[in-house]
Amino acid sequence: MPGTNSSSVLVLSKNQLNKINTWMFLLRGCAILILISTFIPALNPAMISSLIDKNSALFTMAVSYSSLVEGFTRAINRGWVNSSTVLNIYISSLLTFLSVAAIVAGCCMTLGKLKLQRLGIKIIIIGCGAGLISLLLLFPAYYALSGSTNLNAVQPMISYSYLIFAIFLIVCGILGFVNIKLLPKPSENDKYEMEAKYKLFLMALPFVILCFLFSYLPLWGWRYAFFDYTPGLGLSWNNFVGFKWFEFLFKNAASRADIVRVMTNTLAMSGIGIATSFLPMAFAICLTEIRSVKLRKSIQVVTTIPNFISWVLVYSLAFAMFSTEGFVNTVLINLGLEKTATNFLMSGSHIWLKMWLWGTWKGLGWSAIIYIAAISGIDQQLYEAATVDGAGRFKKIWHITIPGLMPTFYVLLLLSIAGILSNGMDQYYVFRNAANQNSIEVLDLYVYLLGLGSGGTGNIPLATVVGMLKSVISITLLMAANWFSKLLRGESII
Repeated sequence: MPGTNSSSVLVLSKNQLNKINTWMFLLRGCAILILISTFIPALNPAMISSLIDKNSALFTMAVSYSSLVEGFTRAINRGWVNSSTVLNIYISSLLTFLSVAAIVAGCCMTLGKLKLQRLGIKIIIIGCGAGLISLLLLFPAYYALSGSTNLNAVQPMISYSYLIFAIFLIVCGILGFVNIKLLPKPSENDKYEMEAKYKLFLMALPFVILCFLFSYLPLWGWRYAFFDYTPGLGLSWNNFVGFKWFEFLFKNAASRADIVRVMTNTLAMSGIGIATSFLPMAFAICLTEIRSVKLRKSIQVVTTIPNFISWVLVYSLAFAMFSTEGFVNTVLINLGLEKTATNFLMSGSHIWLKMWLWGTWKGLGWSAIIYIAAISGIDQQLYEAATVDGAGRFKKIWHITIPGLMPTFYVLLLLSIAGILSNGMDQYYVFRNAANQNSIEVLDLYVYLLGLGSGGTGNIPLATVVGMLKSVISITLLMAANWFSKLLRGESII
């Protein structure tokens, strides 16, 4: 049994341990189901009125009072609903979610040793009881809504989600009592402890959840590629068309031409970035070779700050410098080098190089930080031994610093190759104009304009198809780059 100390295990038979593990597994599974249900709108127990947004989960209602009030604004202004009723719904939702948080915390504690397990189970039982009480607080709000002068608009209800959530809490509480009865009582020498592997697991768990929410859960939106979707309507109101938009992308001549043009821009700009990906490493080496600490820190700060400037402000700076009435034209005209002003931003020539220069200026200092950290991790005894052998500064860089940075460089290069189709959108969106739009439009910007262009009336299904193909190609490139790196190291790719 995970977390049970050896002194307690010795007095338990194998059947008893299996029984405890089975019931503990059921308890943890039920706790996880309760947590997941708080993020699913269809299982929101606080959905007691039609004025509540159908897309609101319990978590949303618990953390955002304003979003809850927004749906009741008209009803409150007309006297159909009292503001105290809405506050009651919010308080009940908040307390219910806090109870779920206590259940999850207790579930994490069950990974500990015996004494910590029993404490976690007690917290789960308390959380289930508090959650049931919090759900009961919704009844006064329901009765208040039932007394509204306009029931057709308010539509009070106790949905099946309320009963399902309450059943989850009751079952979880019962499982908690069963586990308390099955677990042996801890001895006086037992402590509230947890094995290191479970501590590390719990430390990594929040980041795994965030990664799932922001990287994998959005993939559910890929279903729009299989419908004739109209913005503002649910998918159930739209026709399922299967692979219609996939076929359209490759059979339509205009779409094929756009894809070729956009892919050319994307690969060209990414290729320039990959070909010059050694610049942050070279800059970091040069920076660390500066003997003056104050000068080195000053240069690092100055070169890092642009990374935190938005691309809108960068374009404002570019406009102030390179527009018709900008600083560059003013200086050139005053010096007599130009007779008429030239709007450099409206030119489509050398746009790939221009975008690379702006991107390098903005991100060079920030990208060098990881190499500076890697340089600080190189064994200083290597430099001391090289000095004794008579090596100069450049030989130390060539034979010690650069080899020490190559593993970091290879990892970042591998990630760059995997993200070769992900140039971002902000930079190209702000610099885009009528003169350069054919040369500056990369894949991310194309997907945005295709899906949300023309005032939000773009072709969302086709944009989704392009985004799906981009993801598939990126994964393929990552696998190919990984295989290639293994071949270079003489490893098997199988």
